[in-house]
Amino acid sequence: MIDFLATHVDGLLGLSLAAKAVVTFACIQVSMMAVTLYLHRDQAHRAIDLHPALRHFFRLWIWLTSGMVTREWVAVHRKHHAFCETPDDPHSPVVHGLRTILLRGAEVYRAEVANTATLEKYGRGTPDDWLERNLYRHGLVGVYTTLAVDVLLFGAGGITMFALQMMAMPVFAAGVINGLGHALGYRNFETEDASTNLVPIGLLVGGEELHNNHHAFPTSARFALRPGEFDVGWFYIRLFAALHLCRIARLAPKPHFAAEPRQVDLQTLRAVLQNRLHVLRDYSRRVMVPVLRMERRARRGDVLLRRATRLLNRWPGLLDPASRERLARILESSQVLATVHEYRRQLMQVWQQANVSNERLVADLRDWCARAEASGIAALVEFSARLRGYLPQPVMAAAAAI
Repeated sequence: MIDFLATHVDGLLGLSLAAKAVVTFACIQVSMMAVTLYLHRDQAHRAIDLHPALRHFFRLWIWLTSGMVTREWVAVHRKHHAFCETPDDPHSPVVHGLRTILLRGAEVYRAEVANTATLEKYGRGTPDDWLERNLYRHGLVGVYTTLAVDVLLFGAGGITMFALQMMAMPVFAAGVINGLGHALGYRNFETEDASTNLVPIGLLVGGEELHNNHHAFPTSARFALRPGEFDVGWFYIRLFAALHLCRIARLAPKPHFAAEPRQVDLQTLRAVLQNRLHVLRDYSRRVMVPVLRMERRARRGDVLLRRATRLLNRWPGLLDPASRERLARILESSQVLATVHEYRRQLMQVWQQANVSNERLVADLRDWCARAEASGIAALVEFSARLRGYLPQPVMAAAAAI
């Protein structure tokens, strides 16, 4: 190896420094593509169905550039969704601390991989063929193969290229997505976890920065859900679908409405349950924010109402003790805010009930609408009428969206 480096300092290809930088960036992008398309959307959530040839290419690439085993990655990720932000979450910055996930995310991942119970329960349905059992389980073989190829083709610079390739997944996947994606950024949907959407860095992490959108609709093949959001992974999916190398299995639901408000029935209930995160977001925009704005105008200069929007709309379980205490004071100071906040809690209760018949749920939703329309609060009255207009997702809606 030393003799080769001495005589072939630029490797067999003899590329310039700029060309090596381009190759390194391209290789990292393929790695991110493999993670988001193969490991995440295809294997973990079955949102897409990759062609066997493409699936195996990504499987090979993951082995070569990280030594990871499909079953292990999928199992850890599925457990993350099952226990998000709880002590059983394998890599929650809320539980383990942001610093730990940012700097030692790979260690946290390996610790969970060593848990055979996690692999048995959450790794089902992943590849278990001869190659997986006899070759791909030897991760270091893949990593050292990549090192040898990098040095052979790119000379001494190949060592740096190899190091950057090996760092890509721990930094972007373990650090940025699992860490910052649960600590910083904005939220389109008030999910039960602390997931966020980061600033647009999709070209670096395959669209995975839209983490809150993904946690809201885990089985959706497309992560971008609002104007201005760009999911480069979805661009790849559309490209491969056009080449008949990928089938899109699922997309996030889009609200559909009747021309006029309807009587609350089983269809209304199904539509509300199907679109519950859209409903919750709609409630924030059409009820909570306008009522808070009205209160601010009536109580100009009241410091208690500053930054109250987040507290009023935050998922209750995500509020720390100081935030809960401040929210209580806000609600005590305003009867109208307390009312619309309580209506929000009661609406959420409709879809949080377990072991309740559809008939009972329809009755609960009908009662909620009747009380909202009798509340005398204009924003609540208008929202109730909108809620009664919800229709279930049309059978062909997903196909049309594709």
